[in-house]
Amino acid sequence: METMHAPRISRGGRRVLAVTAVAALALTAAGCGDDGGGGSKNDKSDKSGGASNSSVSLPELGGQKLQVAAVWTGAEQENFRKVLDEFEKRTGAKVTFVPTGDSISTFLGTKIEGGQPPDVAMLPQVGVLRQFAKSGWAKPAGPGATAQLQKNYGKGWQDLGAYNGKQYGVYFKAANKSLIWYNTAVFENAGVKEPKTWDEFLKTAQTVADSGVEPVSIGGADGWTLTDWFENVYLSQAGPEKYDQLAQHRIKWTDPSVKQALTTLGRLFGKKELVVGGQSGALQTEFPKSVSQTFATDDKAGMVFEADFVAGVIGSETKAKVGSDAKVFPFPSVGDSSPVVSAGDAAVALKDGKGAQALLTFLASTDAARIWAQQGGFISPNKSLADSSYPDEVSRGIAKALIAAGDDFRFDMSDQAPAAFGGTKGSGEWKRLQDFLKNPKDVSGAQSKLEADAAKAYKNAG
Repeated sequence: METMHAPRISRGGRRVLAVTAVAALALTAAGCGDDGGGGSKNDKSDKSGGASNSSVSLPELGGQKLQVAAVWTGAEQENFRKVLDEFEKRTGAKVTFVPTGDSISTFLGTKIEGGQPPDVAMLPQVGVLRQFAKSGWAKPAGPGATAQLQKNYGKGWQDLGAYNGKQYGVYFKAANKSLIWYNTAVFENAGVKEPKTWDEFLKTAQTVADSGVEPVSIGGADGWTLTDWFENVYLSQAGPEKYDQLAQHRIKWTDPSVKQALTTLGRLFGKKELVVGGQSGALQTEFPKSVSQTFATDDKAGMVFEADFVAGVIGSETKAKVGSDAKVFPFPSVGDSSPVVSAGDAAVALKDGKGAQALLTFLASTDAARIWAQQGGFISPNKSLADSSYPDEVSRGIAKALIAAGDDFRFDMSDQAPAAFGGTKGSGEWKRLQDFLKNPKDVSGAQSKLEADAAKAYKNAG
């Protein structure tokens, strides 16, 4: 596995403010209507996702059996299953979903070394994608998938799925990871408005706490949520150039910029009354619960931070309605501007064959993206997908902001790192940030341990 180099998607930080402004406008827009103008004129599939006006040609695969592996559980898995059902209907293939757990690189590595890889894997980490491509485990995307990518995707998203000039990955599901979701009733009762800066955010949290509701729900049992907290604070405070340097490990985790970000984050993590259940409670709370308890009928929490896919959890596990009971605002600015951190899951073929390539082709089409988009809790980097495919104004706003950003975004830092550091449950960055949540005063200790783990992982990556 190579040392990961973040794609130079933007040139410096000059456009970050512009992108943030677009995101803020899109997220807060209301009552403006939508004519679906974001879609391609060739995007003619019907709303059911049926093949009557298909925008993509797929082969007959009757009798073939395929396996698709992904980390998704709950509502995400159910909605992806709808996409696979449509693929089965169009091709005659039978597709089995294989859950991987959070440590997807370990799971898949074991399967591959045992000679039983799934046909396709949905990789949430660009570092793992490049590792698999370098090792020969991943198979290059064929002409069908490549044609769909060139038609429907911007260069930045294509580049994220490429290695050494060859296309491997289809980024089917994207994520805007710079969002704070809030319970509107809690905000109204506390008399607070959407904060724009980190200081305002902490003051808002304190006011909510004073009103009798624990303000910030944190899914600390899942270490990846903590990496997202750090990355947003770091990008806004240290800036895009430092972000790229840390993502590539060209500066150490003992750098003063990391100390500053952890200290800033500690202003939240270190105040027990601001975190639902305190530090110990947060460390026992998994991501889905962090969302559901925020929008429970007994107003247990005021806010939860995470990506657009929070909407899917709200819809499946609570009675709250996105856009009325649940609203969203951009991650507050710590430095000069709010951060824009993106992530995504890339479909990669791990077996040769017509079936795997056909599925990659389908996932790169507008037809596949529309199926999940209509269910909610999903954002597609497919620029040809009509805005009207999304079920509510909040989702449409988030999607518009992502497409409007073009190639100017920063990809999730931990997902760019070697999996041993940035993507393994119970170790590396996940574990060290959980330790930091438990003891936010030990900034230097957290830095030292993060650097030791990073140095080892990047060295082994070669």
